Amino acid sequence: MADQTAKQSDSATSKDKPDKKTETGTKKEKKKQELTEEDKQLQDELSMLVDRLQEGDQTLYKPALEALRTQIRSATSSMTSVPKPLKFLRPHYASLKEVHEKLPVGENKKFCADIVSVMAMTISDTRECLKYRLLGSHEEIGSWGHEYVKHLSEEVAQEFNELDDTDAQNEARKKVLLSIVKEVIPYDMAHNAEAQACDLLMEIERLDMLMDYAEESSYQRICLYLTSCVSYVPEPEDAIILRTSLKILRKFDRYPESLRLAIQLNDSTLIEEIFNSCTDSLTKKQLAYMLGRQQIVLDLNIDIDECDELTEIISNSHLNNNFLALGRELDIMEPKVPEDIYKSHLDQSRPAFGPGSGQVDSARQNLAASFVNSFVNAGFGHDKLLFEEGNKWLYKNKEHGMMSATASLGLILLWDVDGGLTEIDKYLYSSEDYIKAGALLACGVVNCGVRNECDPALALLSDYVSHNVTIMRVGAIVGLGLAYSGSNRSDVLSLLLPVMSETKSNMEVICNAALASGMVAVGTCNGEVTSTVLQTMMERSESELKEPFAKLLALGLALTYLGKQEAAEATIATLEVLPEPFKSLAKLLVEVCAYAGTGNVLKVQKLLHICSEHHEQKKSAGDSSSKESSSKDKEKDKKSDDDGSATHQAVAVLGISLIAMGEEIGSEMALRTFGHLLRYGELSIRRTVPLALALLSPSNPQLGILDTLSKFSHDVDAEVSHNATFAMGIVGAGTNNARLAAMLRQLSQFHHKDANNLFMTRLAQGLTHLGKGTLTLNPYHSDRLLLSHVALGGLLAVLISFLDVKSTILSKSHYLLYYLVPAMWPRMLVTFDEELRPLPVSVRVGQAVDVVGQAGKPKTITGFQTHTTPVLLAYGERAELATDEYLPVTPILEGFVILKKNEDFMET
Repeated sequence: MADQTAKQSDSATSKDKPDKKTETGTKKEKKKQELTEEDKQLQDELSMLVDRLQEGDQTLYKPALEALRTQIRSATSSMTSVPKPLKFLRPHYASLKEVHEKLPVGENKKFCADIVSVMAMTISDTRECLKYRLLGSHEEIGSWGHEYVKHLSEEVAQEFNELDDTDAQNEARKKVLLSIVKEVIPYDMAHNAEAQACDLLMEIERLDMLMDYAEESSYQRICLYLTSCVSYVPEPEDAIILRTSLKILRKFDRYPESLRLAIQLNDSTLIEEIFNSCTDSLTKKQLAYMLGRQQIVLDLNIDIDECDELTEIISNSHLNNNFLALGRELDIMEPKVPEDIYKSHLDQSRPAFGPGSGQVDSARQNLAASFVNSFVNAGFGHDKLLFEEGNKWLYKNKEHGMMSATASLGLILLWDVDGGLTEIDKYLYSSEDYIKAGALLACGVVNCGVRNECDPALALLSDYVSHNVTIMRVGAIVGLGLAYSGSNRSDVLSLLLPVMSETKSNMEVICNAALASGMVAVGTCNGEVTSTVLQTMMERSESELKEPFAKLLALGLALTYLGKQEAAEATIATLEVLPEPFKSLAKLLVEVCAYAGTGNVLKVQKLLHICSEHHEQKKSAGDSSSKESSSKDKEKDKKSDDDGSATHQAVAVLGISLIAMGEEIGSEMALRTFGHLLRYGELSIRRTVPLALALLSPSNPQLGILDTLSKFSHDVDAEVSHNATFAMGIVGAGTNNARLAAMLRQLSQFHHKDANNLFMTRLAQGLTHLGKGTLTLNPYHSDRLLLSHVALGGLLAVLISFLDVKSTILSKSHYLLYYLVPAMWPRMLVTFDEELRPLPVSVRVGQAVDVVGQAGKPKTITGFQTHTTPVLLAYGERAELATDEYLPVTPILEGFVILKKNEDFMET
């Protein structure tokens, strides 16, 4: 049997052999056929020229080398293949190197080195292209074509990185390499290869050289490329790139773009310097609008021109009027009632069976209606519940519900400081403490995002910070945190900080004071706030640090370092003295806030490790535990799990979103990761993933995210479904998304007997129609380049409170939902003339297109429609003027934009 198989295999192989021969034979024949007469002639000619160089007659060398150079330079090639002369010269590469060695020092030797250098581009991997370039005649670098320059710059970068800084010999070598760089950069700049030039200078860490080569025609493309690289480089390189771009922009007096980069760097002195150095009145007003959007407060010198007008713009006192003008333009001024959102008349009617058929928990549903009513009518200054029913509606709520219902008045009157406080004032004299506390919170909400020289919020709330009634104190403290968020004002902090050390303060008051202080000093590294919060943490007992509110204490500290990266290291080290599990929670929270929006891959990897590590430990602990373990032990384990690593892991999950939200690739990768975490993660992780998805995509209802959240809103675990339902509201906030609205209506029917889930569904419905579809919660603005720290701080406060939703939002602390207010902002484009009067002009609004590194003047938007301003901009949309009659003062049309007349415009 074996012999037979052997014979068969032999015959098979013998059959195969001629096939292989014929195959190779046909290939060779094809190759011969491929060489046309012309190619054959060229091959022979090149071989002859190389032979001449190997002969003894030196008079033939120069003509032969010149002929070779002419052939190589005149060769045209496709993008995918090597030029034919180089292809045919490949076999002669070693011969030409030998020829170069033998040639006597002189012009011919250098000439030969040039040709070997070009050939090395397609053959050698040992940086011979650079070696022979340095030995060559140093003729103009671009004469050998773009591909040669590109290859040479790669070799220069590799060599540069291998050289050690300490050696003097290496310093001399670096100077030689820099001489080549100085030839490469101008060539790249002249040939639309700015990205290549930037890459080379980044590799050799000499971005400062760009200043000498940036010209009027190329600086915008250079800066666009550099700023797009920021998300992908580690610190401190990201700051170096931003500062280089900023210097280039300032060289060409581009103040709006410079200010954006200074804001991105989070450098307050630089922001002030750019603002004060601008001399043009119109541009200065535009800068003031940009600072107002980022909620940065500058103390302007009284002597400067138009100081009052600029202060007014920076303090956003115009915001309310312009928002109402947008409402009138869109014809949406008519107040809506919660029923307009619920559309319960569309629900399938159910037959009444017993007591469960009526409205579930009416006080809870009235509270939901108060929130929905305020979310929908936010900023419009009028509604039908509180303005028409007033006290009657408030008394339909219970205790803490009264507080939130009264505070909702502040949200309806948002940004209208003068008119709003008059409406709220009467509730400050109510006999009911909860209504008074709500009125105090409403005062803070009205002032959120708007500065007023009279400081009404401070005057009204300061007396109540140390009040004897806890709920009044909470109202005043949260109100101050909202009204002065991002201002870093010492007079506000001097009111809030002492609260933490008062003996009469309970954990709710202390933690709210810490969070409010963090919101006021967000992203400033304020030493006073950090030291006070750290001291408070150390003084608390272990049991107090396990309370649900303790997370807000840690968040208050973390917010002061928002976006500050390495500056948080010292504080993280100080937290080591705290007891576990609070230590891990606080350290992680400070770290993820410090790297918010940076896209730092190493930090994300660390967080993923935390998510998996705990999972494995618990799993192995579960495997080794005996089957005899009693039910009591199980309960204990569950409690310790809830207190300990559960929250730690939950923060890690939120941290992934927080770090990755800055750039699109990171966001997509985070999305994939969350899919795995949902399948394989612990319960605490599953509960947090919906919140992390919300943070990754606020006011941007991507279909994939909505479907995932919709699935988990029906989850068996109550907290997973609560968080998923609320996350749907955050993801679709202010978009009026019809698909989402239909999902939530179905969900309200599904949960019609479950009071808590129905409450969450109502909140999500209200958020979806936030400001009747005119507001956004997305902290990114200015073409998704800038991150508003105040907005992100507010979003984080709400999401962290949702980590323990049953003890906070679904208990008595639903007032924490008002921390969404700092993130609310109109998603509009309003254009003004030179006198700052509204100026309706035609604009094209379409999906933004990434044009980084593209040659020429590519289209920046696609699928556009033409509208007349004021106009709403959705997430990922960009606007450009549809007329040449006006020129915008800033290149990014978003928010408030000043237009000036185009002097060159000719009416047809």
